[in-house]
Amino acid sequence: MPYPQFDRSHLILKPLREREHNLTLESLLTLDSPCDFQHPSLAIIADRLQQAQKKGAARILLMGAHVIRAGVQAHLIDLMERGLIDHIALNGAGPIHDWEYALIGATTESVAKYVRTGEFGLWQETGRLNDVIAAAVRHGIGAGEAIGQAIAQGDFPHRDKSLLAHAYRLKVPATVHIGIGQDIIHEHPNFDPAAWGTASYIDFLILAQTLTRLEGGVFLNVGSAVMGPEVYLKALTMARNVAHQNQQVIQHFLTAVFDLIPIEGDTRQEAPKTDPRYYYRPWKTILARTVADGGESYYISGDHRQTIPALWRELAKS
Repeated sequence: MPYPQFDRSHLILKPLREREHNLTLESLLTLDSPCDFQHPSLAIIADRLQQAQKKGAARILLMGAHVIRAGVQAHLIDLMERGLIDHIALNGAGPIHDWEYALIGATTESVAKYVRTGEFGLWQETGRLNDVIAAAVRHGIGAGEAIGQAIAQGDFPHRDKSLLAHAYRLKVPATVHIGIGQDIIHEHPNFDPAAWGTASYIDFLILAQTLTRLEGGVFLNVGSAVMGPEVYLKALTMARNVAHQNQQVIQHFLTAVFDLIPIEGDTRQEAPKTDPRYYYRPWKTILARTVADGGESYYISGDHRQTIPALWRELAKS
């Protein structure tokens, strides 16, 4: 006998106008917002991005949703405009914040408040993302492109703040990598797991294709402790598998992790299994294992509201 399943038809969804928002457009930084962050590796990363652009090698920025919540959209959009980033990848929550900012100029709710009342994430307009994805798979396009197109061409008063809309305009691949059950729109009655799975897998293959150009390139993982390292690891393996068949290598590239926690010691060497830090995937996967054959890696610890503008500042010098 099948196990009983929750009946989503009983859920009540409320309009976003009834939600209290933690972040508004006033939270967004501008290119001239003050930034005092300093790190010696930023100049190296900036130089490698510029070299990769000249070579036509990949310049990938993969991020967690907190990067969008940090309000650094202007800096990331400018880097795409100038060709210094040629692939943006997000987790499943990233497009939700991007969508809400573009639609109502606000995002983020109090989990502590709304989980008590059973309202967390159950907002009507946010659920429209599910309809976009259902239509996307009928046309064979991925989640990132579909959402970017919907924002760029739809009634979104603040589309100029949308990473995905700008990526769509600039023809920069924007990919979305989900884990079913992790995002608020998965609660909604109109969530189609098959459609989202297909759209996200299309995006995974797009990312793997971009990684075929990583020789001489740059991979930045910003604020993603699990999704980023794991998706990168599998996609890079696929790209290397085909490269090896053609007597080519993907070994000489730069990786960098931007995250909040400080790490002591040589991050180019993975921690021993007796050390709990061994299980911190950005370190062992991105900073150590995948660059062991000729790459270089750097770890930048700090608030994304400081570290991303600081990297932009280094790139703006030239």
